[in-house]
Amino acid sequence: MQHRRLGRSAIVVSDICMGTMTFGSQVDEATSLRILDRCYDAGINFYDTAEGYPVPPDIKWVGRTEEIVGKWLKTKPRDAIVLATKVSGPSHVWFKSPCRSGMTALDRRNIETAIEGSLRKLGTDYIDLYQTHWPDHDTDYDETMEVLHELVQAGKVRITGCSNETSWGLMKSIASAEKLGTVRYQTIQNNFSLNNRRFEDELAQVCRKEGVSLIPYSPIAGGVLSGKYSGGARPEGARFSRYLAMEGRQAAMGKRFVNERSIAATERFIGIAAEAGLDPVTMAVAWSKQHDFVASTIVGVSKDEHVDPILAAADLVLPAEVMKAIDRVSREIPYPMG
Repeated sequence: MQHRRLGRSAIVVSDICMGTMTFGSQVDEATSLRILDRCYDAGINFYDTAEGYPVPPDIKWVGRTEEIVGKWLKTKPRDAIVLATKVSGPSHVWFKSPCRSGMTALDRRNIETAIEGSLRKLGTDYIDLYQTHWPDHDTDYDETMEVLHELVQAGKVRITGCSNETSWGLMKSIASAEKLGTVRYQTIQNNFSLNNRRFEDELAQVCRKEGVSLIPYSPIAGGVLSGKYSGGARPEGARFSRYLAMEGRQAAMGKRFVNERSIAATERFIGIAAEAGLDPVTMAVAWSKQHDFVASTIVGVSKDEHVDPILAAADLVLPAEVMKAIDRVSREIPYPMG
């Protein structure tokens, strides 16, 4: 397992991070704990969760993921784990959080309330990486950065990051931090995969020039790059099989990930992986890690057997011919997720 620094901070993490967003909903507690143990034994020291997990968001189980991770955390040396969690962004925009009666925001009260809840559920007195889960571009970044700075000063948080942020938002946060003399975001957690390379358009350059690390989520495109949705398949219990049968945001997300262009690109990528003698999941994870602006790639699994092809990517460097073949597909089928 390789290790990389998060931004300009002192924290060094394994270049594979275990994401936990289905723990407590799609994945039961026993399986979740077993998966976490397996990843720890394999050398993964970085784990990501959020106050709003598990997904899909629902008041009946919100917070359960942090509780499961907290239970597991008690079985390991605390300083051996780099633990990341998130505060919900504003609920009046594209997403409504099940936390705080759907009245979340990135103001002082909400951030201070969220950190105390996460610390309690996780059973720890500090969070290594505390992230804003999604931004609000109509709210003053100064207040957000000041509160996050105070959490670091109080020893409740080591470093801060953002998620689902734009180039403008990331630069705005950095400008605010520089003006106020507060902590800055060391990481950004955005969607990035073979089927969604939009991060390379602008945000990658911001990360390079400003010393911010991407910790990408959905490197397997929500399981699509495994091929399990190819040919019109809708595996029972799979996330997008369920989302496509729902309404609203879940249905829209399902159609973004599973559509004619994304499946066509996936089939081409599966062919490249087969020619290289690789599992397509292994290739997708290895590709995600193979970028200079990426510190650690966040993976997610729902079954024990999903772990093996991910771990196979731990020390894998894709050869130049494979990277070129992948780039050809991306040029011929640009932006398959829109």
